[in-house]
Amino acid sequence: MLLPATLAWLIDEASAAAGPERFLAGLGAQLIADGLPLAGGALTLAAPHPIVARRSWLWRAETGVVIEALGFGALELARPGQGDLGRDWLAGLGAAAVQENIAGSAPDDPLLGWAASRPLTEDEATLLREAARFAAAPLAVLVARATLAALLEAYLGRRSAAQVLGGKLRRQIGETIRAVLLYGDLRGFTALSETQAPEAVVAALDAWFDRIAGAVHAFGGEVLKFIGDGVLAVFPIGDRPASAACDAALNAAAAAGAGMAHLDQTRARQGLPQLPFGMALHLGEMLWGNIGTADRLDFTAIGPAVNLVSRLEGLCRPLGRSVLVSGAVAAETTARLIPLGDHTLRGIATPCAVFTPAG
Repeated sequence: MLLPATLAWLIDEASAAAGPERFLAGLGAQLIADGLPLAGGALTLAAPHPIVARRSWLWRAETGVVIEALGFGALELARPGQGDLGRDWLAGLGAAAVQENIAGSAPDDPLLGWAASRPLTEDEATLLREAARFAAAPLAVLVARATLAALLEAYLGRRSAAQVLGGKLRRQIGETIRAVLLYGDLRGFTALSETQAPEAVVAALDAWFDRIAGAVHAFGGEVLKFIGDGVLAVFPIGDRPASAACDAALNAAAAAGAGMAHLDQTRARQGLPQLPFGMALHLGEMLWGNIGTADRLDFTAIGPAVNLVSRLEGLCRPLGRSVLVSGAVAAETTARLIPLGDHTLRGIATPCAVFTPAG
């Protein structure tokens, strides 16, 4: 049986595509080689993600460039003819025709759309329908990969997810990261959990995590772990100056504090207790890797820097400050800080110079 080159590519090669964007660009190129007058293409997938409902990749034939767009609406894909981001984008190319087909039979299966520079012949429209039918199998492989990556990132974080996807599934030495560490937790959480209904406690935790994690991500950091009501985040140094990471972490702490102040105002109007918190910043090295039993593992951070930042946060209440900064961060940052003297931290042999933001 002699198949068009596009369908043969879908059977033999498409499942090896590095990702949905490469798949879409490769399929578009194959269709053009088969004589179709394409101006662009779109691929839309349902996204198993706490926030993102849909992911769309948009390919322009003239340049070969693929861009990604995210949908945050209800968890359901727009069906052919209903109008969606992909269809609207294809129509915006000035196309003479737009055709969409589901790659599969289920309502949430991938949606392929194409824009043509002239009206399609019946044979060309049929080839696009066949391409969608043949694309179902390789797209199922790509969707499974994307789903696994999204779920791992949602539960483990980006850095840990990459390690698991990279095959680090045994107890072993992890990576050493030089970074600014941010540790924060709620004060009086035990009392809150004893006086509030479980649902109210969970809502309070979610609101706290939204503000601190949102601020961390906005300034280029990454949340490594949620530990009870605590958060451990990092701002890796990488190839940039240490001052850039220190400034980013301090900006994140300020943004989180502003978010919590607004949250407390909202809670006060609702008759709910405020959520006092403490945050500490320290610059140092930590080891990030797998620990646990032979068949139950967890990624965690260990090292003197982790111990110090958690102990430093414990000084927030006695010093009456929401944010404390170690001398290591103070030595690098360009931000203005107020010195609070040297303090002995529990379990840390050397006293720590402690600062707080001036603003």
